[in-house]
Amino acid sequence: MEPTRRRRAWRDKFREAARGVKLGVRGHSSFSVHFFFAALALTAAAVLGLDVWEWCVVLLCVGGVMTAELLNSAIETLFHGLDADAKNRIVGCLDIAAGAVLVAGATAAVVGTLVFGRKLLVLFHLLPG
Repeated sequence: MEPTRRRRAWRDKFREAARGVKLGVRGHSSFSVHFFFAALALTAAAVLGLDVWEWCVVLLCVGGVMTAELLNSAIETLFHGLDADAKNRIVGCLDIAAGAVLVAGATAAVVGTLVFGRKLLVLFHLLPG
């Protein structure tokens, strides 16, 4: 017979998730680079007065990059806890996770160029608003 498990309260789940974000942010230096560009993008969005749909797109890109970086950090943390034999078998996982961050970051850069570039062209009267 399986032992009964006590269900965790939602606040405990949120507390654990927040602790995970904290560990991901503090433990990996590349997160600070993503955070800097996220702050830059959000500041530019506020200064340029983005429309609601533009805010949504920018926030989705920021969230996507941060999520990819947190998942990459989780895989790196797990990888470092393995023995040498296991590391040799799954070394490609680190490259795949880093590739996911690269794809998310490149996509965010293209979207940012389109959204902010259009806004700047309208601001300088080079494109009809």
